[in-house]
Amino acid sequence: MNSEKDYTDDFSLRSIISLLTLVVFIGILIWLSFNVHIPKPAVLKEMIQGYGWAGWLIFIGITALIAITPIPVTIPALVAGSLYGVLAGSLFSFTGILLGSWIGYWLARLTGKNLTFKLLGRHGPTVEKYLNNAGFLAMCTARLIPGLPYWPVNYGAGALGISQYVFLSATLVASIPGQVSLVSLGAFAAHQSLFNGIILVTAWMTTLAAIWISYRYWRNKRKESK
Repeated sequence: MNSEKDYTDDFSLRSIISLLTLVVFIGILIWLSFNVHIPKPAVLKEMIQGYGWAGWLIFIGITALIAITPIPVTIPALVAGSLYGVLAGSLFSFTGILLGSWIGYWLARLTGKNLTFKLLGRHGPTVEKYLNNAGFLAMCTARLIPGLPYWPVNYGAGALGISQYVFLSATLVASIPGQVSLVSLGAFAAHQSLFNGIILVTAWMTTLAAIWISYRYWRNKRKESK
């Protein structure tokens, strides 16, 4: 009876929908990875400027699209700084990152844990280790772990059922230092002013401090679990 029930569960409507979602999702990621190539900063900057006043909307859309994929978001953040300065550039870059992260989160929730973690590949065990039953603080520190990109955290959080409030609030808080540090680097490269220099140094010091706090948090967690 159990085997018959398992067989029925494997071919339930929900599992079929999850499988189809995963197939479409993987197809989109593959297409984006091979067809969406991030141009050089100067080319991307010129392209965004070509849209005139709507350029900032195009920039947010490009950043959100990149954030859904395994493609790094470094270049758009640098371009944001050189185009819009530290304040507006940080706002636009962060908005795109938050939007893309939220889309990835819901894609994983619709796809389901088993299929999503197959997609995550080598990142799967690390993501599950850090995000299983994670609260706000754990979610924040997972964002700051060096070597763990944004996209596996987004998909892992959705697949593991972390609440949307925890995910968005932690992403909001933990992403600010990294985004501001990259945007301020782009702004300083374009305009070497005292203001940009102060923001650049402050942002990078804050980012390094946040990474250190994250490292200490997980090191203590590992000690407690032993």
